[in-house]
Amino acid sequence: MSQPFPPQETVPQPPPAPDGTRAVFGNGTAHSRDQHRCLAASYDPVTLPRLAAAGVGPGWRCLEIGAGGGSIARWLAQRVLPGGSVLATDRDPRDLVPGPGLEVAALDVARDPLPEAAYDLVVARLVLQHVPTRDAVLRTLVRSLKPGGLLQIDEIDASYEPPLLAPDPLSEALYVRFLHAKTAALRAAGGDPHWGRRAPAAMRAAGLTDLDVRMHIGVRHAQDPGLALQLNHTRNLRDRLKEQGMTDDELDRVARLMRDPSFRAASSVFYSVQGRRPARERP
Repeated sequence: MSQPFPPQETVPQPPPAPDGTRAVFGNGTAHSRDQHRCLAASYDPVTLPRLAAAGVGPGWRCLEIGAGGGSIARWLAQRVLPGGSVLATDRDPRDLVPGPGLEVAALDVARDPLPEAAYDLVVARLVLQHVPTRDAVLRTLVRSLKPGGLLQIDEIDASYEPPLLAPDPLSEALYVRFLHAKTAALRAAGGDPHWGRRAPAAMRAAGLTDLDVRMHIGVRHAQDPGLALQLNHTRNLRDRLKEQGMTDDELDRVARLMRDPSFRAASSVFYSVQGRRPARERP
């Protein structure tokens, strides 16, 4: 049987931010490209129809932050031509490729400025949960919208992901241990993997109106890209998970569990939230 992961490689890292932090997930590796494929397969079926229903079309000027592998940005670029443009940004943009209507730029949204009142649409998927200054960043994103412009924030709440069918109690406990270690690792890096549930209120506090909240949950199984993403994290986050007390043996065993055709688990809750910058704002 072929191995689901390439051999472990040295992950090149982008330069650290002024506060010394590094992104939890590095880009430019086989692990990052696998992660981007899993993210697109898992969440594009939610994200893209939401954007289509919002009327994204020719002439729109769009910004995506934390664009990762670029599946959203490429889709947007096809929709906004002729006359429109898409800027796909990432702290480490090595997995992004420019194309017709699509520009790519390195941008750390926690510290780099954005033009004000410049975009018809701003999209951020699974980004702000990783940014300790997420409330300030959210206000920056709102200011970058044109009056009447749309912000779509797609985030997860990973507080509810229980195993549903496992071969035995020890396997079930191991999966739960993996989930707890992953949450602890993300929190240690300044993230909040439960932030999805707070995104609607945060967007309202940042001044957005016409808030539209959708939520999605599913069942993880061996053929599910959401579980493939968890499997990716047993390698992609291995050092961070070991810092939280997991061993190589435990990570290998939980990876085998996730490849078991009989295994089932609840997904995290995925929130897709849209809000608009008011066309007329209070002085």
